[in-house]
Amino acid sequence: MGTKTRLNSADGFEFAAYEAMPGGRPRAGLVVIQEVFGVNGHIREVADGYAGEGYAVVAPQIFDRVEPDVELGYTEADMGRGIELAFQELQMQNTLADLQAAINQASQHGKVGVVGYCFGGLLTWLSACELDGVAAASCYYGGGIAGEAGRTPGCPVIMHFGELDAHIPMSDVDQVREAQPDVPIHVYNADHGFNCDHRGSYDAPSAALARERTLAFFAENLG
Repeated sequence: MGTKTRLNSADGFEFAAYEAMPGGRPRAGLVVIQEVFGVNGHIREVADGYAGEGYAVVAPQIFDRVEPDVELGYTEADMGRGIELAFQELQMQNTLADLQAAINQASQHGKVGVVGYCFGGLLTWLSACELDGVAAASCYYGGGIAGEAGRTPGCPVIMHFGELDAHIPMSDVDQVREAQPDVPIHVYNADHGFNCDHRGSYDAPSAALARERTLAFFAENLG
């Protein structure tokens, strides 16, 4: 079970994060980036799960810039509000600065990996390309990555997509593959959000395989 902590961004903005620590000495640091639903129960469970694997985990509340302590569910109305927050109200420059603060916090425990889901998958890619101190990044069904595929990552990256995902067509995935031939891209027989066991689109076999691959990838690159 993790705890709430406070972080300070480069411009002095203070925001909250969920921090989960392993039972023993951390093997490395890890930043978990939320979906459009905020740092809700599912994201806290994800953070706790990685802490159980030995990582010191920080899950920053990146919506705090526009609305503190956002925790949405998975109804159509929740989805609409989350999209508004993520793509209309947040300013990307501030969001990346807040993510840098979370990376800095996690770096107290060694190398830092980043893993994110949905909107967080896109932010994971941007973190790998734009931010300091990222040693490895695992992007889950990041909508919008295709539009940012020409960037150059500063660390090893893997990506996970669902072939049934209407939000991210396979043509987008092919575009990313073409632009980033050295990035391993895994496609699963699953829909968007397949990792989230709070959603109808959850697919247990795909979630388990993607997690296994992510853990192996972090073990290789974070030590």
